[in-house]
Amino acid sequence: MASDPLVINSRITIAGWELVEQFVLAGGPGGQNVNKVSTAVQLFFDIASSPALNDRVKANAIRLGGSRVSKDGVLMIEASRFRSQERNREDARERLKALLLEAAAPPPPPRRKTKPTKGSVERRLKEKSGRAVVKKMRGRPSTE
Repeated sequence: MASDPLVINSRITIAGWELVEQFVLAGGPGGQNVNKVSTAVQLFFDIASSPALNDRVKANAIRLGGSRVSKDGVLMIEASRFRSQERNREDARERLKALLLEAAAPPPPPRRKTKPTKGSVERRLKEKSGRAVVKKMRGRPSTE
């Protein structure tokens, strides 16, 4: 269990009891250390039942999590970039924070419909007729 809370922003703070950490053997370079010490971290966070997140943030986080989220809404982040357990733990927490910040971002403003300017319409039609003339000249010459 992770004991210290994870502060996402001024409105969202994940309590320590919501985060579950598991240490597993990591592959890759590291010599004997890799075979003996469990340095990789699996961080589990139950998005679906978290009281710290509102429904919009939960839905966005599940969508952003993709295949890392189980059917029950539990997100698993695996960190094994570093050779020490503590740095991998910090890396997993930072990745969770980044995902939740992206999920909590406000939606983009709706697109406002605009009409093309008169000049841009004229330029487009002039270019179009110019291309038509070029293509017409590629054909066989008339026999007249």
